[in-house]
Amino acid sequence: MKRTHQLLDRRSLELHQLIAQRLRERPERLERVRQTLARWKTIVAPNAQPYVAEWQRLVNADMDTLLAVVVEDSERAAALRQSTPLGVVLTPQERAAFFKQWSADHAAS
Repeated sequence: MKRTHQLLDRRSLELHQLIAQRLRERPERLERVRQTLARWKTIVAPNAQPYVAEWQRLVNADMDTLLAVVVEDSERAAALRQSTPLGVVLTPQERAAFFKQWSADHAAS
């Protein structure tokens, strides 16, 4: 499979669509994201802090605002997804199943 930047952005968007679905079903999983952001604030490089701050703003907003950005098909949202704290929303099994299915679906790409 040829992995172009565009294809990787598409995969990230689809992964975040699954994350948004899980957050609608299990909003308590947002606490994991808050914990991740708290840790990131102390360890990420200064040039990444604006992304951490933007994610913090979104997480502190209402769920609809957060999820709208998470699944938005825009340059801004794609840039945010490159430094996402939302991976912790999925269980390891959910994450592995997504990547396995995505790889199978895009094997010829």
